[in-house]
Parts: sequence; structure tokens; C-alpha cells
Amino acid sequence: MIISHRHQFIFFAVPKTATHAVRQALRAHLGETDEEQVQLFVQKTMPYPDIARIRHGHIRWNECQAAVTPLVWETYFKFAFVRNPWERFVSYCAFMYRQEQRFQHDPAGTMRAVLTGAEHRQRIVFQPQSDFLCDASGAIKIDFVGRHATLQADYETICKRIGIPAAELGLANASDHGPWRDYYDDDLKAGVAALYRRDIEIFGFTFD
Repeated sequence: MIISHRHQFIFFAVPKTATHAVRQALRAHLGETDEEQVQLFVQKTMPYPDIARIRHGHIRWNECQAAVTPLVWETYFKFAFVRNPWERFVSYCAFMYRQEQRFQHDPAGTMRAVLTGAEHRQRIVFQPQSDFLCDASGAIKIDFVGRHATLQADYETICKRIGIPAAELGLANASDHGPWRDYYDDDLKAGVAALYRRDIEIFGFTFD
């Protein structure tokens, strides 16, 4: 997460949605009093004890709201990006087993193991995207939700809103995989749909 008092915005880093590419672009415009929490590539924590003890940078909307002042929460422009859950799931599988190249050797077997593996449910990068941005009723609690599929265009829209020059986003922490639809059969497609049903409904995603 990044909180910029200089430009009055809050960026919510939803896992596996190109957050590090967006962070890198935003950092060039941060002031001395601006705040960031991140643990990959760079280690920074925010000056809010309840957020700092979380350690990672994937902060949920209600965690942020509880930490900052009402004025900051109500007036700063709050934004994030989301990604098609089927594509995001492929990215997660490739990322988690990148060292041993398990996904590259057996993508279908790896995806099935992840779907049924209880240990993955505990990982922050596996959590539904709606958990970071929506309340229990499904209401989106931030001002703008960009899409990974239209990342550059949506980032440029954000730049205009917060008053910084747009820049070409680079690649950062990208997973090694091919076209994501190629990895699915009907069972895997249905499994991911069930797992991320709430994301699909709230953000209107489809497989096709």
C-alpha cells in the first residue's frame, strides 16, 4: 500500500495484479512524508502500528480505514487494480513454484494440487480480491478499480486524477507462463469459478 499526502491518494496493492509495476511508477512522485508498506524487493513499513505489524504490503480497505484519520480516508483518492480470477490463478501457480519450475513441467497437476491444498488458503496472495476492496455486502469501498487487462490505460486515468505525469509501466515480478486460457479444462475452470465466485460476481469477470 502507498499513501501519498503530497498527491492525496491511497494505492491498495491487491496481490498478483501488477502491483509492483504500479508501485515503481508511483515512487518517482512520492514526497518525503509519503508512506509505503512493502516487503518484496524493498522493505518498508508504515508508521501505523496496526498496519506495520501486518508486515506485508497487501493491506485491506478496512485495515487502512481504521489506521488513518477520517479526513484522509474520506478525501484521498483510493484506487487499486483487479485481475481476471482464472488468469490470476495461473499467475499464482506459476509464481509459487517458480524455483522448481513445477508449474512449467506439470501445469494441470500443479493447478489441481493448489485448488485442493489447504495451505494455499492461508496465503495472502491467494485471497479473493474482493476481500481487499469490498465490505461483507459486496460494496466496493474505494473510488476506482482498474483492470489488469487495461492496466496502462487505467493507470493513465489514475495519473490524470491525482495530478502526476503518466509513464509506461514496466514489468516487475512477472510469472513465467503462456496464455492463461490454454491451461484450463472444464474441471479446472469450474474449480476456480467456485473459489473466486465473489470476485467474479462483484467485478463482472468471465472466462471468455
